[in-house]
Amino acid sequence: MKEIEVSSIISAVKDMCIEASHFLTKDMEDTLVKAVDAEESELGKQVLKKLEDNLKIAKEDMIPICQDTGMAVLFVEVGQEVHITGGNLTDAINEGVRQGYVDGFLRKSVVSDPIERVNTKDNTPAVIHYDIVPGDKLKLTIAPKGFGSENMSRVFMLKPADGIEGVKDAIVNAVKDAGPNACPPMVVGVGIGGTFEKCALLAKKALTRPVNVHSEIPYVKDLEIEMLKRINESGIGPGGLGGTTTALAVNINTYATHIAGLPVAVNICCHVNRHSTREL
Repeated sequence: MKEIEVSSIISAVKDMCIEASHFLTKDMEDTLVKAVDAEESELGKQVLKKLEDNLKIAKEDMIPICQDTGMAVLFVEVGQEVHITGGNLTDAINEGVRQGYVDGFLRKSVVSDPIERVNTKDNTPAVIHYDIVPGDKLKLTIAPKGFGSENMSRVFMLKPADGIEGVKDAIVNAVKDAGPNACPPMVVGVGIGGTFEKCALLAKKALTRPVNVHSEIPYVKDLEIEMLKRINESGIGPGGLGGTTTALAVNINTYATHIAGLPVAVNICCHVNRHSTREL
């Protein structure tokens, strides 16, 4: 049995909040840089260059990549041989988020109630998804989610008869409906299968997969490639101003589902697809 003190969890989450707000992962940064050369529209190329400049300024001057530093979403893999000491795991994660957003001078965007809308002033509580796994490690992945793109996300409860063509139409239509509101170029996370809530979780987690890594399932890999091509043929382009780079990647996760259903979720993220991972 491995013991992990909550103080180390708080420290890790705090650092991850700050890191994710100022630095993109290498796969995201490399993909964005490559998109500048690949973009066929001159205006689209200008927009992408501005985004590239913004990344450099954020990194060099420690200014958040985007003013919307998001709501903290965490995926937590808890090894069965791990024992948390000194406090409660959920409380520790929220304390790490609080310190990260307060001490890191990040925008506090969370309200305590969806109707009364009183700001919590420290960006807590986080949205936390737990998964119990074998081993003696605690793996934390934070993915702060801005709501310009989050608001454009969709869940479709398709019929089995809609098949893969129905899935394709749902993905493309979600992106077209989002248009410039999702701050393209986007990363498109897709979840297929499960239930109403499971497909949404699949789509959200898909955004944390490196954008240069395809699904290991052959038909899903083919679908990712086809969807990226079709989305980029939409003409929405960088900033919604037209061009050939509407999306940087389409990441798709699948799960078993009921014989009577075909749930599909499309979780859209702007080019500021932030995430950071620590293993304790």
